[in-house]
Amino acid sequence: MSLLDQMTQLAQQAKTASRELARLSTADKNTALLAMADALQANAPALQVANAKDMATGAQMGLSAAMLDRLKLDDQRIAAMAKGLRDVAALPDPVGRTLDDRTRPNGLRLQKIATPIGVVVIIYESRPNVTADAASLCFKTGNATLLRGGKEALNSNTVIAETMVAAGRATLGERFPAHAIQVVPTTDRAAIPALLSLTHYVDLCMPRGGEGLIRAVTECSKVPVIKHYKGVCHIFVHAAADLAMAEAIVMNAKVQRPAVCNAAETLLVDKAVADKFLPAIAAKLWEKNVELRADEATRALLASQLSTPHSQLKPASEADFFTEYNDYILNVRIVDGVTAAITHINHYGSAHSDSIVTRDETAARQFLAEVDSAAVYWNASTRFTDGGEFGMGAEIGISTDKIGARGPMGLDELCTYKWLGFGSGQVRG
Repeated sequence: MSLLDQMTQLAQQAKTASRELARLSTADKNTALLAMADALQANAPALQVANAKDMATGAQMGLSAAMLDRLKLDDQRIAAMAKGLRDVAALPDPVGRTLDDRTRPNGLRLQKIATPIGVVVIIYESRPNVTADAASLCFKTGNATLLRGGKEALNSNTVIAETMVAAGRATLGERFPAHAIQVVPTTDRAAIPALLSLTHYVDLCMPRGGEGLIRAVTECSKVPVIKHYKGVCHIFVHAAADLAMAEAIVMNAKVQRPAVCNAAETLLVDKAVADKFLPAIAAKLWEKNVELRADEATRALLASQLSTPHSQLKPASEADFFTEYNDYILNVRIVDGVTAAITHINHYGSAHSDSIVTRDETAARQFLAEVDSAAVYWNASTRFTDGGEFGMGAEIGISTDKIGARGPMGLDELCTYKWLGFGSGQVRG
C-alpha cells in the first residue's frame, strides 16, 4: 500500500467515525471520557514503558534538556492527563447550542446551531499529553481525530490513543467508533502533505510545535489550518510597577517551563525603574542559568554593577528580538514608557501573549487596548495562556490568527455551525 493510500484509508475511517460520533449523546461522551481517564491512570506502567523508549530516542536525536522535559511522562503528568479528561467531561457540551434564533417577516424561522467540524488533524511535537488533550476535546465535540506526533513520541502517543479507544469501546460498545481517535503510524514526513491533500475527508488541521513545523504544514496543506507560528511573549515592567510583583512574574514567565510557547522571551523595563529593577532581576535569572541578551543600555547598566563581565550577559541582535528560544535565554531592553513598549511588542512580537506590570491603571488600559496579541495581561504571567488555566479543560491549541479562533482553543472553538430553517410552505418571490 502506498503512503497516499495509507493516509486515505486513515482519513476515510475518520470521516466514517465522525458521522457515528455525531449520534452520541452528551451523557455517552462524558461516560466514555471518564472511563478513558481511569484507564490512563490504570495503564500508567505501560505508558511509562513506552515513554522510556521515546526518551531514549529523544536523547539519541540530541534533544535539549528542555525538549526532553516536554517529552517525559511521569506519574504526575499522567495524572494531569487524566484530570484533563475529567475536566472536559465536566464542561458543558457545545454541540447543539443555539447561537441565533430569528423569525423573518414571512414566518420562516431560522436557527444557527453549533455542530462538529468533522475530521481534525493534529500535528505536534514531543509532548505526548497533547494526544490525550486533543483527542478528548475532539471527542467531546463529536470530531474524529487524526494525531500525528513527532517520531520521538510515537510509542507514547500510540499507547495513549489505544488506551483511550479501548476504554471507550469497553464503555459504549459498538456505539463507540473504533476509528474516532487514530495515531498516524508512520514517521515518514511525506505523510503530512499526503494527509493534508485529502480535502474530501479532512476538514481542519491544527499544527502545534515550533515555527518551522507550523510553516511547513501551512505551506503544504490544502485544508484549512489554524495556527500560531511562534510565541515571542513579553513582560513589560512599567515605571509604576510593584517591583517585587514584577520580579515574581518575570521569573515565573521565563523559568517555570521555558520550552513552552507562553514562556517569556523578552523583558522590557521602563527606564524610570531600570537602575533599581534590572540588577536585582538579572541576579535572580543568573541564579537559574538564564542567558541575558541585552541592548546596549542594559549591558552598560549591569556592567557598572559587576566587578568582572558576566558570562551570561551578551549583546542582543536585531534578530534575537524576533526569536522564540524555548530555552533559558531572555532578551532584555530598556524602553521609555508604555508607548515605546507597545511599539516594540507590536513590531517584534508574535501576537501570542504579552503582559504589563504596573499600578497605573491608565498605563495598563493603554497597554491592554493597543497591544495586538491574542492574550494581553495586567499584573499576571504570560504562562496563563492555556486552555486549562482559562477554564476550558484540556486545550486543543493556541491560535494567533485573527479570523476564527484566537487564543487558547477549547470546546467552543472545535465547533462550526449550520442554519436550520423551519417553514410552513414559504417560497421566495
